[in-house]
Amino acid sequence: MAIGPDDGHVWDSAGTQEYQAYFGTPTHDDHVLYELLTVGVFQVGLSWQAAASKLPVYRRLFAGMDPQRVAGFEDELDGERIASDPEMISNGRKIRATIHNARAIVQVQQEFGSFSAYLWEFVNGTPLLLPAVTRDMLTNQSGIGSTVAKDLKRRGFSFVGPVVTHMFLLAAGLLREQIIDD
Repeated sequence: MAIGPDDGHVWDSAGTQEYQAYFGTPTHDDHVLYELLTVGVFQVGLSWQAAASKLPVYRRLFAGMDPQRVAGFEDELDGERIASDPEMISNGRKIRATIHNARAIVQVQQEFGSFSAYLWEFVNGTPLLLPAVTRDMLTNQSGIGSTVAKDLKRRGFSFVGPVVTHMFLLAAGLLREQIIDD
């Protein structure tokens, strides 16, 4: 099973396998994009496996990962409730960032029609192929990632620095890496 638009109530899945199976698949679904961004936020300082393994927990605690519903959460009250769950990564800053990001997504949806439409404008509607590199030359940042990160921050998103944003764009299929085998 992979991440999909109808997974908001799938709370017993293997998040790591879902994320890995989905990684790099171009998506235009705001729900999926919010899930992928949330994994990126929680990945800061952790492995992608640790962050992705919590997908079912995020879904359960963040209203099925519905940005409209999460946007109505109260930072402190809901943040404390979420942090107190024994299965959750209890980093208050990341939890509040997830709530703030839902609010920012709602604002972007009002302006652009969807979060997806906003993001895909950065790559003119087609996944951007990054210059070919060998595996040992791969980086965790890109010019486009930095540009998108700056604009996301301007729009009220949190925990969206150049590294998180670059990896999010790769996960969502907006960026593609070309790896030259040695």
